[in-house]
Amino acid sequence: MQLDMQHIKADTCYHLMTQTIMPRPVAWVLSQNEDAGLNLAPFSFFNAVCSDPPLVMLSVGSKPDGAPKDTRRNLISGREFVIHLPSVAQAEAVTASAATLAYGESELPLCKLRTVDFPGCPLPRLEGVPIAFHARLHQVHYLGNKEQAVIYAELLQAWLDDAVITEDTQRGRYLVDASAINPLARLGGAEYATLGEVFKIKRPD
Repeated sequence: MQLDMQHIKADTCYHLMTQTIMPRPVAWVLSQNEDAGLNLAPFSFFNAVCSDPPLVMLSVGSKPDGAPKDTRRNLISGREFVIHLPSVAQAEAVTASAATLAYGESELPLCKLRTVDFPGCPLPRLEGVPIAFHARLHQVHYLGNKEQAVIYAELLQAWLDDAVITEDTQRGRYLVDASAINPLARLGGAEYATLGEVFKIKRPD
């Protein structure tokens, strides 16, 4: 089947893209509301884009009523925030945190999540999540007919569970055990995936 994406409805196009551009990492973003309360939401239009400086990209749209999503509002304010990379064990809480709530109403009690201190960061991080990045707004671009906000964020600090990381001092690198993280992968609709088998292929010299 060949589809002309120039003549497909936006909603149909969205569902086609999310079911074909996969798997996608999930950015579970903890941000601060104007009243200092905490907001939590997942985004799978997310990836790394630069290493010097370390930048990631999040694409954040609007609520069903057309208002900017709370995360978008908070990140564009310039306040620092935390990007978590959840494991499969957090799948249900990730889904629950996607609920549309009134601005200022926190998802944390709804998801029964606790936070712990993130030294050097004005916000805490989620307890039990294997990876967390302390981040701040770098730049924002507005794209599309419904003004999607493409937010570039600079990573200031990284926290990783000691069980998933070791240091290779000889090569000056950190080694992260993907299987130990068991990252949650986003597919289309209500579907997620596990990492599955991890294998290596020898790179050409």
